[in-house]
Amino acid sequence: MSYQQETIKPYHEGSKATQVEQMFDNIAPTYDTLNHRLSWDIDRGWRKKAIQQLQPYQPQTMLDIATGTGDFAILAAEMLKPQRLIGADISEGMMNIGREKVRRQGLQDVISFEKEDCTALSYPDNTFDAVTAAFGIRNFADLDKGLQEMCRVLREGGHLSIVELTSPVSFPMKQLFHIYAHTVLPVYGRLISKDTAAYSYLTKTIEAFPQGEQMVEILRKAGFQTAQFKRLTFGICTMYFATK
Repeated sequence: MSYQQETIKPYHEGSKATQVEQMFDNIAPTYDTLNHRLSWDIDRGWRKKAIQQLQPYQPQTMLDIATGTGDFAILAAEMLKPQRLIGADISEGMMNIGREKVRRQGLQDVISFEKEDCTALSYPDNTFDAVTAAFGIRNFADLDKGLQEMCRVLREGGHLSIVELTSPVSFPMKQLFHIYAHTVLPVYGRLISKDTAAYSYLTKTIEAFPQGEQMVEILRKAGFQTAQFKRLTFGICTMYFATK
């Protein structure tokens, strides 16, 4: 059965893809600031660890799915030195901020941004050495299709590196995270972004998203030969690494 987050109350009317696109367009100007503040800047270290998973393989062509404002793509370009890296997202508002950051970093010859439906990518089979995703796949309308597409566009032997927010499973972090996610995160997010629903919606996606062993099984069903995971910071974040 295809994994779809239909139990989550819609952010706005319309398809989930449209809802997510509108939400991220709305919060794009404050997205980076909120990410760093709400995670106490720990998110920077999570991204770095996810990229380090790929360093032994030296990928030259990369696709960063749900790239947002391009933080992960920029860090990957700096650490891995690929020849080409495409950041794909459905939100032009987010990518426009990413384009400006890439220009300031002088990486426009390496990184480009393209609007894509991540569950129906336009790229041919076996195109990329590596595919990455940071804090975005939980927003897919259909996780199975999204992962199948990521596998399809990877070359044989290519690698997938994912870092995603997750709900801790052990006491006391499980209880502390629940309090934080339902009080501090939506209130502070609303104050900074001026969006009354976005960060409540994002909390629900974290709690509804499959994680750990369940996510590894989903990756294998999507076509990956091997998959593994590692929890970070008491389970607030989880890294996944898979090989086609």
